[in-house]
Amino acid sequence: MLTAAKKEFIEFMMSADVLRFGDFTTKSGRKTPYFVNTGNYKTGLQNSRLGEFYAALVKETVGDQFDAMFGPAYKGIPLATSVSGALARNYGIDKPFFFNRKEAKDHGEGGNIVGYKPQDGDRVIIIEDVITAGTAIRETMPVLKGCADVKVTDMFISVNRCEVGQNPDKTAVMEVGEEFGIKVHALVTVQDIREYLADKEEYAHLLPLMDAYMKQYCVF
Repeated sequence: MLTAAKKEFIEFMMSADVLRFGDFTTKSGRKTPYFVNTGNYKTGLQNSRLGEFYAALVKETVGDQFDAMFGPAYKGIPLATSVSGALARNYGIDKPFFFNRKEAKDHGEGGNIVGYKPQDGDRVIIIEDVITAGTAIRETMPVLKGCADVKVTDMFISVNRCEVGQNPDKTAVMEVGEEFGIKVHALVTVQDIREYLADKEEYAHLLPLMDAYMKQYCVF
């Protein structure tokens, strides 16, 4: 169901040129009529507003029942930073955040983790942009487990594309849940985007393209 909050977030993404429609190829090599590029968020106001959208979902789903949040390099870094600020500012939930470097630092304190240093038993949530094939999360988990014996409980993303993962009968999000025991929460899904377009006459030409793509690659 397309709620007012989901509609607002979709329009926010479009206004920032993050959600675009056309002819694109995803990282997994699939041709798609829509594309989500969170790298296009580039102003302070956009970053602040994005953090508020995520923070509202975190508050609604897990509240303060976690110890730290992790933002995978690179796009997860500004996301975790803005979400942590919004949680503290709007809900009084002041939690530490941390992120990784792609390459370990060999001077100073060294290592590849910046920010909070996880402790054994910590409940960690991941703040990420999207999951398409699940490749990034499979790279992220060894990084987290290499820090400490943490429990990764939940993951928050902008868009659930609902695309098949390694198993043709399951989405990448489903696979992440089964493989790692992580609950994945999305601000919007591909169905929400399709429903939004259906309400706008100017996007009628996109509906057959969306339907064909969803039929070929998505699992619901």
